Amino acid sequence: MGVLSIQSEAVQGIQRGLDGMRKNASEIASADQLNKAGRDTSLVGSLVDMEQNKIQAQASAKVVSAADEVLGTIIDLRA
Repeated sequence: MGVLSIQSEAVQGIQRGLDGMRKNASEIASADQLNKAGRDTSLVGSLVDMEQNKIQAQASAKVVSAADEVLGTIIDLRA
């Protein structure tokens, strides 16, 4: 697997994490209205999922950074 494909996968990981966080935020924001409508909604699952998505986005960002460093080193060695 090349550096660029790793970087591409990491960017997709960031996007998945952010998409998940948007979904979780929507669930948290609408929980009060759902509870008032008679549907029992717990925020715990959404908050746990949000933390997991945040960690995924952070880890993927670190992979992008590491791949960038490797690519820079390769370019320096070839120059």
